[in-house]
Amino acid sequence: MKLLRVGPTGAERPALLDQDGTLRDLSALVDDIDGGLLADASALDRVRGAAAAGVLPALDATGLRIGPPVARIGKVVCIGLNYHGHAAETGQATPAEPVVFLKAADTVVGPDDTVLVPRGSVKTDWEVELAIVIGRTARYLETDEEALAHVAGYAVAHDVSEREFQIERGGTWDKGKNCETFNPLGPWLVTADEVPDPQDLGLKLWVNGELKQDGHTSDQIFPVAEVVRYVSRFMTLYPGDVINTGTPAGVAMGQPEPKPYLRPGDVVELEVEGLGRQRQELKSA
Repeated sequence: MKLLRVGPTGAERPALLDQDGTLRDLSALVDDIDGGLLADASALDRVRGAAAAGVLPALDATGLRIGPPVARIGKVVCIGLNYHGHAAETGQATPAEPVVFLKAADTVVGPDDTVLVPRGSVKTDWEVELAIVIGRTARYLETDEEALAHVAGYAVAHDVSEREFQIERGGTWDKGKNCETFNPLGPWLVTADEVPDPQDLGLKLWVNGELKQDGHTSDQIFPVAEVVRYVSRFMTLYPGDVINTGTPAGVAMGQPEPKPYLRPGDVVELEVEGLGRQRQELKSA
């Protein structure tokens, strides 16, 4: 299934995109798309049944905002330097273990919402990523099979980053990762049954129409199952939590001088194969 949330910020309603591309209202069946729904197999089965029966009312998508596909996200866990190509372009060694950091859940916005360039920023960068959405509480998972069984689905994420704040201002990466609007998510949460192999997905990103990133999840250093298993050793993952799994080569930081960092007025478009497409216009904070 392709689950999504539509409507004004803070007043989104649950919806489903059916096989014919028609937007369907889920409001009569579920309150929202959140961890509670994702952990409730019977509720998800009711949604599937209603979709198959063709009884869900259609929504007019004209002018309708798409919000983040998951509500009330507890945490956003991020994996850094997780593509061989990205590590190479930034001149860094391949990590021996996953590089883990956190983004605040309030950085998450809709896939086509405005991204704000922070005040004083000179190195705002783009990063297309595959996002994992957790569907079952995960603690100390031992096998890849267990890990994948705890995944509700996948989405497109844009891990926007301010490189000067991240790298040159001391401390951890947090300052360059947690600026407002720095994690567009969606358009859809595609349930795991529709993504048979998360290591077989293409990722692309364009800036002002120019292709900048053209990667593939097969280049991940730590694949999806290993990432979920690894993170579960260090923190409990709850239904509705999100894991951004890293970005392929092609970020501004990895390009020759003068590096083409983002500026107000730029337009970024990105997609992950089978998971939909995002478009953001950048404006000043």
